[in-house]
Amino acid sequence: MAKPKYTSHVGMVDILPDESPKWRALENIIHEEAAKFNFEEIRTPILEQTELIVRGIGQLTDIVSKEIFAFEKGDSHYVLRPELTAPVVRSYVEHHLEQRGGSQKLYYIGPMFRAEKPQKGRQRQFHQFGAEVIGSDDPVADVEIIALMIRVYQRIGIDNFELKLNSIGDPESREAYKEALRDYLRPNLDKMSEVSQIRFEKNPLRILDSKEEQDQEYIKNAPVIQDYLNEESDSHFDKIKEYLDQLGINYTLDPHLVRGMDYYTRTAFELISPDLGSQDALAGGGRYDLLVEEIGGQPTPAVGFAAGMERLMIACEELDIELAEEKSVDVYFVTLGDAARRFALTHLPKTREAGLSATMDYKSRSMKAQMKDADRENARYTIIIGDNELNEGKFTLRNMKESEEDSLTFNEILEKLGK
Repeated sequence: MAKPKYTSHVGMVDILPDESPKWRALENIIHEEAAKFNFEEIRTPILEQTELIVRGIGQLTDIVSKEIFAFEKGDSHYVLRPELTAPVVRSYVEHHLEQRGGSQKLYYIGPMFRAEKPQKGRQRQFHQFGAEVIGSDDPVADVEIIALMIRVYQRIGIDNFELKLNSIGDPESREAYKEALRDYLRPNLDKMSEVSQIRFEKNPLRILDSKEEQDQEYIKNAPVIQDYLNEESDSHFDKIKEYLDQLGINYTLDPHLVRGMDYYTRTAFELISPDLGSQDALAGGGRYDLLVEEIGGQPTPAVGFAAGMERLMIACEELDIELAEEKSVDVYFVTLGDAARRFALTHLPKTREAGLSATMDYKSRSMKAQMKDADRENARYTIIIGDNELNEGKFTLRNMKESEEDSLTFNEILEKLGK
């Protein structure tokens, strides 16, 4: 086989026809479950202003420091969106969605882009789905977001997961904790990774998220933020745990769990699966009460989650979960001769109007080759058309699964298949 002249960019993968039904099935599940929770879909452009992403995500995150695809056109600076919370909030502010009244319950599905080294479950173009509740600081909103996230995985058939939960407090609590964390880390800071040393002054909480081996000894014994939560943050977290208990949603408290973006406050959570190995994260999110104001809106509480679709696909493979039914077509027209091909071409639309999927041979092949192709297409029925059938006005309808045949008029065929 000749080497192709053009190939896709490293880390950007084609979703081929054999795989796309799985993606459609997953997307349909997300749409259906979001609708049950009364969430509305939002779609934003793939390109966003660089400043939005930097301000929204935080300049010290790995995403901004080394993982964005950036572009310039004239005096404008753009990036391919690396996540969707900041773009959704930008849209909320730009289009004054608060004027619609009530909390805005929004969800999305789409591609994201990060210029990182491709790895299992994460490409340079990858896909996420997620949901946001903008305009409510009620713990019920946090719990509903978590419940929607979990429900999607349960609907798919993934039950082997763990919900990790934490509170990183409001700004007041976080500042008190940051000082305590700095005091604890300072004596050993020179032994820690370069990344953690950079994070130390501006956002020491991100050190808790470090994957560097040399940092782990200090992280595991670090102070926990629960000891620094003020009364309001503590009460909010207690309500979330109480509501999760009422819903029968199990969780594990993880005092060192922080989210990767700087805009998070209070609730932080992550869904992990042991079926994914070392890269075990399925989804994550939390409350981000500071983000709307940060990018130009009025102070507005919000909470949400995001989930990687490629990792979900891997989990399905590991668990032998079939997302989509086997490919099939209802009717395959087998034609013998030019008159039969013309008949099939004019009756394909009538078959489809009757609610059936239908196709025919495009290569004028022999009957044997067409029957083989119909079998490859997993056709439920074939309609065999030749000169004799056209003269008699009756056609051979073959049940491909049971090898049964009937001689019927075209209208009788539609009537039978319609039942």
